[in-house]
Amino acid sequence: MTEKPWLAHYPPEIPPTLDYESKPVQDYLTHTYEESPEKTAIHFMGKDVSYKELYESSMKFANYLQELGIKKGDRVAIMLPNSPQAVIGFYGILYAGGIVVMTNPLYTEREIAYQMKNSGAKVILAMDILYPRISKVIKDTELENVIITGIKEYLPFPKNMIYPFIQKKQYGISVKVEHRGTNHLFSEIMKIASTNVKETEFDFENDLALLQYTGGTTGSPKGVMLSHKNLISNATMCDKWLYKTKNGEETVLGIIPLFHVYGLTTVLILSVMQGNKMVLLPKFDPETALKTINKQKPTLFPGAPTLYIGLMNHPDISKYDLSSITACLSGSAPLPVDVQEKFEKITGGRLVEGYGLTETSPVTHSNLVWGERTKGSIGLPYPDTDCKVFQPGTTDTVPPGEIGEIGIKGPQVMQGYWNNPEATAATIVDGWLMTGDLGYMDEHGHFFVVDRKKDMIIAGGFNIYPREIEEILYENDAIQECVVAGIPDPYRGETVKAYIVLKEGKTLTESELDAYCREHLAAFKVPRIYEFRTELPKTAVGKILRRSLIDEEKQKMSEAVPS
Repeated sequence: MTEKPWLAHYPPEIPPTLDYESKPVQDYLTHTYEESPEKTAIHFMGKDVSYKELYESSMKFANYLQELGIKKGDRVAIMLPNSPQAVIGFYGILYAGGIVVMTNPLYTEREIAYQMKNSGAKVILAMDILYPRISKVIKDTELENVIITGIKEYLPFPKNMIYPFIQKKQYGISVKVEHRGTNHLFSEIMKIASTNVKETEFDFENDLALLQYTGGTTGSPKGVMLSHKNLISNATMCDKWLYKTKNGEETVLGIIPLFHVYGLTTVLILSVMQGNKMVLLPKFDPETALKTINKQKPTLFPGAPTLYIGLMNHPDISKYDLSSITACLSGSAPLPVDVQEKFEKITGGRLVEGYGLTETSPVTHSNLVWGERTKGSIGLPYPDTDCKVFQPGTTDTVPPGEIGEIGIKGPQVMQGYWNNPEATAATIVDGWLMTGDLGYMDEHGHFFVVDRKKDMIIAGGFNIYPREIEEILYENDAIQECVVAGIPDPYRGETVKAYIVLKEGKTLTESELDAYCREHLAAFKVPRIYEFRTELPKTAVGKILRRSLIDEEKQKMSEAVPS
């Protein structure tokens, strides 16, 4: 058995090891601006932003942050949906020497307070409708300044005039913030700031570019420390994996949130690195997405299974031309084979499953976009990425085909968790990042994830992997989305429950579903309980929140127990 059997499957265009430019992330924007200043960098709901405007706006933002006292290593938070301001803010913070703290705009006051306090962020750039939430918690944080912006600022006429009324109707609030004191308006900054920025010396290997907080499904969220090297390495790997793409000629559809590291690397950083155009949408609405694809003709579409499912199940999908899409890398959740095949048939492009974690910037594995792929596999490790399968809880490796915990080494692996050496030591063991995912490698070097270690169900002494059951359920034509979870059972320890969302117009009874599962699964894997729902709880990036469903079940059980 060779040390890295997957390398035998690499096409000649993908080298096993790469050269990485030792320069900070923001230098790629400087380079692209100097090479192609008039090229469109961002298309946002009808308005184009050139690389010249993006660069100059980022420098103005950097200048203003430095005037506010931001210096090298200070944390600055961004709490925005996909928008030009999110891109400007990201590069502006880096030009100023700061560390970006990406923050989910859906966060509650408690979650905002925790992340601001934990990161020690001094400034936050946020959407106007989020100001009331921020202002309530600012006293419990180290925030000194709040910069407010609005969607309308980058909308063309007349959308910019109409949008405030739509926003007031949608959210029930109209926020007015004055540019004075510790409150600042992004629109004013763009008018008054200079492009003169004090240069900062960067250590490519060690200086942090990003604090990206994990989802916090187990305990409090942890700040993942990603250096300039981590992000540049991973973007370079993605660039080489997509070897048929032409720098400067691609259009990238940015629906996946930029406040998630997957969107940040594959849409924002990679687009600027390659000199491509980003088409940004502030939220996922299937009809808006279909219209955008039809009109803007994106060629690359990084996404998640829920996005592709949402588009495929739109009743009017046949009215739109999706043939511009040539390559899609799906992440954040397992990609059902059925979804992959149907989406490829509709678009004529390639949709492949990849794998990664926040802790790995994020991509570590992918199926080949052009070339052989293995059904149900997360594919092959990226160049310069080593991967082994360990006996859980040890540093002993298991043979090919045997299930264990996946461990990863590579230049994209994080520096550690912010101010949390105990969690860092528990996750990085002997130089290996222990992912918490259970999987195996076949004899050819293809990797398979069977489930999260914590999601494995133990029912009546049997180990049951939810993903296997979900794959079977997705093959049923009536099912749009599903998730399987182990819920507490006094007799079996846990029992298998399936949560189902049916396609519009389709019907399926519990008994029909049970018969279907018994035909395709061993008896001990067949769900004991089925629950039909209109929707499933998800993160902003589209990952189904299995853990929140389990918590819901536990809450129901505790309420049912007489006191």
